[in-house]
Amino acid sequence: MTISVLIADDQAMVRAGFAALLDANDGIRVAGQAANGAEAVALSARLDPDVILMDVRMPELDGIEAARRILGPSYPAAHVPRILMLTTFDIDDYVYDALEAGASGFLLKDALPEELVHAVRVVAGGDALLAPSVTRRMIEQFAGRRPRASRSATVLAELTDREREVLVLIGRGRSNAEIAADLFIAEQTVKTHVGKVLAKLGLRDRVHAVILAYDTGLVEPTS
Repeated sequence: MTISVLIADDQAMVRAGFAALLDANDGIRVAGQAANGAEAVALSARLDPDVILMDVRMPELDGIEAARRILGPSYPAAHVPRILMLTTFDIDDYVYDALEAGASGFLLKDALPEELVHAVRVVAGGDALLAPSVTRRMIEQFAGRRPRASRSATVLAELTDREREVLVLIGRGRSNAEIAADLFIAEQTVKTHVGKVLAKLGLRDRVHAVILAYDTGLVEPTS
């Protein structure tokens, strides 16, 4: 199955570079390019891409608002795309808001070519891009300095003790393999627990499990 990608960035050279890189890989096709958030919303509805590479800062409509519109209930396309936010700096004030808007992860613009290709494949496959250490650091810093959302811990009541343990480790940025090692269980068992956590809490992916873990106080920024 070919992954269709929409690139949204206000810099023509960045768009062209990403497009050339992605088109050179089997199984990935760049369906279109947008120079601002408004164009991204319009092209996304028309082209129905699997993944959108969305710059955080763009004119007319920024990447966060564009993500909110694309991932909102009124989105008209056949299926909702996965959005991978692009940022210039490893600490960007807008990234946490982008994740809350529904983005499936983010990537630095100076990432290695293979990291970009890997990121597209990861989010297209339905997972969240949480593996890089920079992601763990950023989410922790945002969670620590922004006002905590008023989300009661009662939303966690349906979780078993083991599922709560898994959610804590997800919140700390652990991979499935690391969770398996920490809890002395098989990695496949971890995948099962993660799936149940997401389903019970109505979460889109691991990124939003991290956000919930912080917002409910289950995980503290310094933990």
